[in-house]
Amino acid sequence: MPLVRVALTGGIATGKSYCLERFAGLGAETIDADLLARDAVAPGTPGFQQVVERFGPEILKGSDLDRQKLGRLVFSDAGARQDLEAIIHPAVYAAIAAWFDKLDRRPRTDGRQIVAIADIPLLFETDRHHDFEHVVVAACPPDRQLERLIHRGLSREEAAQRIAAQLPIGEKAGRGDYVIDTSGEFAQTDAQIDRVWTALNSLASARR
Repeated sequence: MPLVRVALTGGIATGKSYCLERFAGLGAETIDADLLARDAVAPGTPGFQQVVERFGPEILKGSDLDRQKLGRLVFSDAGARQDLEAIIHPAVYAAIAAWFDKLDRRPRTDGRQIVAIADIPLLFETDRHHDFEHVVVAACPPDRQLERLIHRGLSREEAAQRIAAQLPIGEKAGRGDYVIDTSGEFAQTDAQIDRVWTALNSLASARR
């Protein structure tokens, strides 16, 4: 029986990674597109070479990419961001597809349905939500996103640029099947994650 394919998305600094970690602790198979994106442009990869060819050797810091410099560049220049995404996104989605296929082929003798969750920040922006059976959105108010990004060390201007580069979080929440509000205490977020996990497993069980 095929596994249940779920996408977890949201805006920058809306708590996606926290949600993904808790889902994993509850028993979900998980994968993080942000980590795949880093792998896609790691030194020695075709993606790395493409980035250097597009942005020049000044984007390097030693033998690796200067990710802070690259981030400042692409979030202040929409064309540069689109060029970078054109390099990274195909590799990321190919890796996610391969991961799902590997899970689907895994022998299962207990009859248990596998719920597999891919954390994909730009799911709606890349119009790939149709690849998944269910979409979970981690959401919080934009002012909370801004506050969290500044706490991470970004300037207010840099934080605002990153938020503006994505679809508004309210629009994402409106398009999701499940929404987890991460603006409260951790216990409140955990309770919502647990409810979503129960719902996903109930849907999986109904398909047996």
